[in-house]
Amino acid sequence: MATTTPNPRALRKHLSNEITEGPQRAPARAYLRAMGLTDEDLAKPFVAVASLASDVTPCNVHLDRWAATVKEGIREGNGTPFQFGTITVSDGVSMGTEGMKASLVSREVIADSIETVAFAQRMDGLVTVGGCDKNMPGCMMAIARLNIPSVFVYGGSILPGKYGGNDVNIQDVFEVVGAWAAGRITDDQLTELECIACPGEGSCGGLFTANTMSTAIEVMGLSLPGDASFTAVDPRKADEARRAGLAVMRMLEEGIRPRDILTRQAFENAITVVVAMGGSTNAVLHLMAIAREAEIDLTLEDFDRISRNTPYIADMKPSGRYVMADLSRYGGVALVGKRLLDAGLLHGDSMSVNGRTLAENINAAPIVDDQPVVCNTDAPRSPTGGLAILRGNLAPDGAVIKVAGHQEKVYKGPARVFEQEEPAFHAIQRGEIKPGDIVVIRYEGPKGGPGMREMLAVTSALIGQGLGDSVALVTDGRFSGASHGPMVGHVAPEAMVGGPIGMLQEGDIITLDIPKRRLDAQISDEEFVDRRARWSPMKPRYTNGVLAKYAKLVSSASEGAVTQ
Repeated sequence: MATTTPNPRALRKHLSNEITEGPQRAPARAYLRAMGLTDEDLAKPFVAVASLASDVTPCNVHLDRWAATVKEGIREGNGTPFQFGTITVSDGVSMGTEGMKASLVSREVIADSIETVAFAQRMDGLVTVGGCDKNMPGCMMAIARLNIPSVFVYGGSILPGKYGGNDVNIQDVFEVVGAWAAGRITDDQLTELECIACPGEGSCGGLFTANTMSTAIEVMGLSLPGDASFTAVDPRKADEARRAGLAVMRMLEEGIRPRDILTRQAFENAITVVVAMGGSTNAVLHLMAIAREAEIDLTLEDFDRISRNTPYIADMKPSGRYVMADLSRYGGVALVGKRLLDAGLLHGDSMSVNGRTLAENINAAPIVDDQPVVCNTDAPRSPTGGLAILRGNLAPDGAVIKVAGHQEKVYKGPARVFEQEEPAFHAIQRGEIKPGDIVVIRYEGPKGGPGMREMLAVTSALIGQGLGDSVALVTDGRFSGASHGPMVGHVAPEAMVGGPIGMLQEGDIITLDIPKRRLDAQISDEEFVDRRARWSPMKPRYTNGVLAKYAKLVSSASEGAVTQ
């Protein structure tokens, strides 16, 4: 039998031809012609551009600018772009309020909405343009589900402000609130810092969750080289957005799909770079969620294994001195990648959306060797990475801690138990927490919150009052990427489902042993059984609406807190 050469046009219009081809599709074409599309437009591949532009946060306020440039690249590559919007919420604005419970929920809404539109409209390809924390994993979850040629574009991070001759960012504002409560700064000083810390558009500047996830995505290969570290005002960003449009068209031509790139090796590369840089604990939740959509088996043990074997080499905030704008001056994520690649710690043959391998992208990037941000792997800040997975009788299904800077410490002290975030914050502000205490905040898990609030206000209050190294915090909730210190989150099972954290009582002695990866209470098995027999969960705080729906569907933090 004679072989036939695939028709490139048919390959590229692998879904949109259901809408544009044949007499029976005349009604659909009529709708499209109403928006100005021509016969030529209808004959080209349809590419969705999902923009998360929004006026609710500086992380996203500028994204439609990049979306418009992406569309130019798609047209240049002989495609027909269709832009649509989806939601974002600002973690920084809602932090410390009831509204923060919607943050992790928004990740699922973003993923669902992008999937819904691209699937319904039979898009052949997809470019997503995101900024704030949950944008990146939400976009990536949708990309992995749809598995149509796709590229992610990051809006870029914010520049630092200047205060007293020093660089400052939003982390400083959160932490100075604790100093204000302790009477160490005045109202005027607080207001002055507030007005200068965030000078314009872009996501939070340190290696918080947004920059952690943009870094992971670049290393996984679903964005173009340089995407993670270009700032929001970097003139290179516009050209990158245009090239993203061209890249998705090349993927369509060659039949390359996201799951061809999102291999297990790609996820291991992402974890390696995250722990080498001291990235956010939220990366554990988000990478597990993305892996699930890509049908890759990724577990908590993978994070701990890789972190134990990866040196911590980046001096980045919140645990270090520098922000993403600083790293960008010296080569961006490629600078970190070059160090790790040369040490044999990355899978260099993993593929990227630009058709090159990770090693080729890293080696092609201009980097500055003599710089203060990234160490050599043979002289690291620490021989092990910045995240650790804990287990013990308080966390039989696991817990997560950012250990950057305190890998070898052990904390032991009495539990100060609080039901949810607000009473703990007020106790800290009133000076009721003392050195050596172990603050426990429960019923903040995926189901119990619901929504697993980040608790940057609490961690910053401890640091602002000088307790950042002497008080540990344990919670079934989670932390902002800007949190640092002995903060244990994602404790599983959570209190709402009968996890051991729900059985703790005021004064119970807790041991956090980071070197041994243990989180334990000095409570016998028999006592736990007795307390559980007398325990009953808190009543759900929401019985209708999106939070109630989320609480019913969400899985454990140990599985990525995905809805299923």
